[in-house]
Amino acid sequence: MMLLGGKRLRPVLTLIATEIFGSNFNLALPAALAIETFHNSSLIHDDIIDDDPIRRGKPTVHKKWSTNTAILSGDAMIILTYKHLEKYAPDLALQLIKAINKMALEICEGQQLDVDFESRQNVSVSEYLKMIEYKTGSLIATSLKVGAIIAQASQKNCDLIYDFGLNLGLAFQLQDDYLDIYGDTPTFGRRLYGDIISNKKTYLYLKTLELLNETDKEKLLKLFGVRLDDNTEKIKTVNKLYLASGIADITQKEIQKYTFKAFESLDKINIPESKKKLLKDLGKELMNRRI
Repeated sequence: MMLLGGKRLRPVLTLIATEIFGSNFNLALPAALAIETFHNSSLIHDDIIDDDPIRRGKPTVHKKWSTNTAILSGDAMIILTYKHLEKYAPDLALQLIKAINKMALEICEGQQLDVDFESRQNVSVSEYLKMIEYKTGSLIATSLKVGAIIAQASQKNCDLIYDFGLNLGLAFQLQDDYLDIYGDTPTFGRRLYGDIISNKKTYLYLKTLELLNETDKEKLLKLFGVRLDDNTEKIKTVNKLYLASGIADITQKEIQKYTFKAFESLDKINIPESKKKLLKDLGKELMNRRI
């Protein structure tokens, strides 16, 4: 799993945060590895829950070996997360463990909400945004905060870099939802339309429900209430409804909104503008990513 590659976004953010607050990034290497290990453990478990066959263009762990192997591998990686943190002095290790424990519980809660939403017909856009705040935003925010803690940044700066990461995480997940429909499979690294096939209530689906007339709304609800062996017609119809609602442009505007909210928090951090630019450039790149 760790060798499959991916963006390595979260550990990179940990290293960047340590650097921008005035410490050498090498100090954060064990923590960055802990963050990446935990992230990959959650992906192994997510793939089991969603029954996804592909991750980063390769077979998922449970498909290549077995579900039992995947569960145990994910569990072992959680333990390895904390072994990486053993390399820090006790006081610092405790601070890092507290931050990661908060994140871990939020990720679990977010994943449970995601599962619950599959069997609910009355999920709101605001509930969905709370779910992705826990499931995705928390990990990106904590990746940055961990770097700030290692660099002994002030509490205010730790909180601001966390807020920056939280909003960046929301934008990141909305872009992920968007790419599931409008991405390019070889570039994206996983199957397209997985959210439609799995009846995932993403931002695109929930916002489209708000915008459609009653007839089309009922049609979309019905399509997301069944699981099919052949999803060809389902995908085609959902895409037509998404096109009618203009959801592609609406989602892109929402991605921009959260990216710019992240930049507002970044602007308040007490560091040189040259260091802020690195994170702003990263935010812009994520906003326009195709993978």
